[in-house]
Amino acid sequence: KISMSTNRLSPSLEDRTGMSILWVPVIFVAATVGLYLISLGFHHHASDSSFQLKFPTSIEDISEMSDFLSHLKNSHLGHLLMLFCAGYIYKQTFAIPGSVFLNVLAGAIFGPYLAFLLICPLTAVGATNCYLLSRTFGRSYVVKYFPDKIKLFQDKIANNKDSLFFFLLFLRLFPMSPNWMMNIVAPIVGIPIHLFFISVLIGLMPYNFVCVQTGSVLSQISSVGDIFTTWTLIKMFLVALVALLPGIFVSRFRKKETE
Repeated sequence: KISMSTNRLSPSLEDRTGMSILWVPVIFVAATVGLYLISLGFHHHASDSSFQLKFPTSIEDISEMSDFLSHLKNSHLGHLLMLFCAGYIYKQTFAIPGSVFLNVLAGAIFGPYLAFLLICPLTAVGATNCYLLSRTFGRSYVVKYFPDKIKLFQDKIANNKDSLFFFLLFLRLFPMSPNWMMNIVAPIVGIPIHLFFISVLIGLMPYNFVCVQTGSVLSQISSVGDIFTTWTLIKMFLVALVALLPGIFVSRFRKKETE
């Protein structure tokens, strides 16, 4: 059942959720410390101890990090995978921008196919963690600070409730969708967690594949703009439209049944 109510919370519930939001920075600090400890262990394997691991923010960062990490891939693959997975889920869980750079880095290190198989579930797990944080700790704050976003999302969900999965899939496939905002708002408007997870897993596959494929030809690009060309965005938009077709057929079929 899809809940469409985001009315003002009762005072007692608001107070309780207001207190519980304090757990978010506690979780963030704990996750940061854990990620730091994993990275420290990885430095013991490195020949260049002066190299500083960080989240890449440019193509230049990716080139430097891929050279450093690829050198250690054959001898310390398990630790490398643990570090990358932890870092990726960390960014997704706390809605930290820049996942595109990690996607490209994965393609540069692991190759497009292994990276694709790695990135897709990591994206879904990290987004679901963000969903759970919002649902568990942040409901009253999301309602307070993003009322327009919630109202817009509510209306769209209500209009597509007969084909909700296909609509969610369309949103993820659409290249301009604000994924971080959808992760936060989804539990507030009552999107079931199983539909949320599957729609992220499948819906971001084209985006993820474009990124990891770019990583395998890293020397041919100089900026993020080289990844998402106009033609690439058009193809992703067309795929998103195709995802809406089953939903349209389902809605029309159900409407005929009720007539």
